[in-house]
This record gives sequence, structure tokens and C-alpha cells, in this order.
Amino acid sequence: MSFLFYVQPPLQMFFKTLGPQLGRPTLSVAGWLTSKLLTWRNRVLEENAVKLCGISPDDTVLELGHGPGLGLEVAAQLLTGPKGKLLGIDYSEYMHQVSSKRMQELIAAGKVTLHHSDVASMPIADSSVDKVFHCNCYYFWPDLKRGTSEIHRVMKPCGLMVTTLRLESLVQIAPKNVFTGESWRPEDYMQALEATGFSNVRMEDRTDKQITFQVIFATASK
Repeated sequence: MSFLFYVQPPLQMFFKTLGPQLGRPTLSVAGWLTSKLLTWRNRVLEENAVKLCGISPDDTVLELGHGPGLGLEVAAQLLTGPKGKLLGIDYSEYMHQVSSKRMQELIAAGKVTLHHSDVASMPIADSSVDKVFHCNCYYFWPDLKRGTSEIHRVMKPCGLMVTTLRLESLVQIAPKNVFTGESWRPEDYMQALEATGFSNVRMEDRTDKQITFQVIFATASK
């Protein structure tokens, strides 16, 4: 028997477990490990998603799929005005709890509000958000158009949405059945954005700390 015979089943089991945990980490050993992985892997993507939003001190900013809260921390530092407010949603109750603990002081001060929510049905008022950002998120939405339609609903006219991802990594892990279907492809996401009211949808390559990644920009047309 070859070495490959022994290696393949554990790897297949690993990727089979990884997919659901990346989309919705649970309170478990696997969920804890996923949280640590997201903290390590997503830092550059989170920091750049926030930076590229061009956040102003009095903006209302929303992060989708905030995970362990790295992006929330960075964005909160920019919302220094009296009207500045930070919102976050995550489908994972575990990630909601982790980030709520991380941001507890700002939550208590009324500066940050986090929701345990699905992106397709957010408890956020119409046309109330100036900037939206997320990273490594849309691949796990069961219905891209429903998700992008809901994002468009909560955004103010001409509001900017920024998505960061590493396409090279997606191409590598997609064949491992980490994602459901082909919705991980950025062109599918961009088409969904255009179909639900966004304009100036484009993707650009960027590099930071010797890491090359992609950024999708979209403007809410209303």
C-alpha cells in the first residue's frame, strides 16, 4: 500500500470539517481552531478592507461576517466622531460571542452594535450605512443575490462596499469541497452585486506585507 493511501482519508476528513467551520464556527475544538486560523490568516485582509473603505469619523460602518473581531477593532479606531457607529453581523453564535467579548467596552458605550444574524435578513434599518466591508465571507452565502440585495437595502445612496480575498488560496482549496457549488468565484459575486443595484463594481490586485490579494469595490446606486 502506498503512503498516499494513508494520507488521503485524513486530509479529506480535515477539509470536510473545515468548510462548515469556516462558514459558521461552532463552540467546539474545531471552532476554536478555526477562530485562531482566521485571526492569523485574515489580518492583512481585514486591515486593508477597513483602510480601503475610506472611513470618516462620523460614518456608520458595517462589517459582514466579522469573525473573531479583527476588522472591528481596526474600524472602531477610525470612528472618532460623536456620530460614528460600528455595526457587525455574524451567522456564527460562537464568533458573535468572541467578538462581543473583544468589543465589550465599546458595546457598553453604545459605539458598537453586534448582531447574531444571517446576511440575508439583517436587523438594520434601510439606507442607514455609509460603508460596508468584509473578507472571506461571501463564499458561504447560500444565495448571493439575496445577500447582495440585503446589503444594498441597508446602505445609503453612493455608499461604498469593499470585499477582500485571496483568489490564489480560493482556487487551491475549492476542489477540496470546502465551499458549496461555484459561488466562491469572484465573477459570480460581482454579477450578483450588479444585478441588485450596485455600480462601479470592479476587482483590483493589491499587495501588502508581501501578500498579494484581491479587492472588490462596489457603490450602492439608489
